[in-house]
Amino acid sequence: MIKAVFLDLDGTLADTAPDLAYALNSVLTSSGNPPLPLERVREVASNGSAPLIQLGFGDQLEESLFESYRQQLLTIYSENIARETTLMGGMDELLSQLEQRDIAWGVVTNKPARFTDPLMEQLGLSQRAACIVSGDTTEHSKPHPKPLLHACELLQLQPHHCIYVGDASRDIEAGNRAEMTTIAASFGYLNSHDTISEWCADGIIDHPSELLEWI
Repeated sequence: MIKAVFLDLDGTLADTAPDLAYALNSVLTSSGNPPLPLERVREVASNGSAPLIQLGFGDQLEESLFESYRQQLLTIYSENIARETTLMGGMDELLSQLEQRDIAWGVVTNKPARFTDPLMEQLGLSQRAACIVSGDTTEHSKPHPKPLLHACELLQLQPHHCIYVGDASRDIEAGNRAEMTTIAASFGYLNSHDTISEWCADGIIDHPSELLEWI
């Protein structure tokens, strides 16, 4: 019996790419570079700040300049954390269905708590989520299983009673290592190089509502 569903944040629970693109493009334009289209940013939006800077400036920047741009991006993003971010299409209905069925849901993300917590608050989800585990909540982040196991500990559940849903191979690896049921979200931030069928997930869903078939 499934008693809890844990969700990755960026690209699974919420569409955070517009605000990450805004932050990246602000850094790009302030340094005299052209902005990037949202769809380019969306492909790497869940990978963290360093890949975003690499996307915008290439990988030939000297380290000090790279770090300066990265810190600018993080500052701008923190000040615009929910400027355009919304739940992924169909996700609000899924959360409501889980709550109606008395199935707990929580977030397990690699996003640092200084971004996760205010974002969840502004989305009105902080009180609804049974737990929120950020990238720096434990000593390890995904693909290590520790964040997912910590979520189980917070809810006092065994991993085999839980599902983890994510849109990256690291999510599925973490879930498998934690011995949870793993579901790959094809509606997330995948790029042309992602081979979702090779992630060894227990299932793949194209829309959040399809998760109900696994419960």
